[in-house]
Amino acid sequence: MRYDPDLHHRRSIRLKDYDYSQAGGYFVTICTQDHLCLLGEVEDGVVHLNDAGRMVEEVWQAMTLHYPGVGLDAFEVMPNHVHGIILLAGNDPTPSVGAGPRACPPGGGSH
Repeated sequence: MRYDPDLHHRRSIRLKDYDYSQAGGYFVTICTQDHLCLLGEVEDGVVHLNDAGRMVEEVWQAMTLHYPGVGLDAFEVMPNHVHGIILLAGNDPTPSVGAGPRACPPGGGSH
């Protein structure tokens, strides 16, 4: 379903003066572009991840290896979005050497 401002009346739930860089647990939701089901599908109420969904799951699990001071809690990949809780310990969350974002190799980089 595409975003329709007449139907979707979302507002930010962020606290106006809160410093989101401070230590704490943060619930995040990340949606695919245009809410397309790019990460898998649901059959009989069960999510079946495709290669892209499994890659997202692997990257999430590896995040603590690359970002000091970051912990992970509950996490779920859905066909068109991801929910997770990230725990910031208050240390510098700067990526370790070689841990920055990378472009996908030509052909999608299958594992």
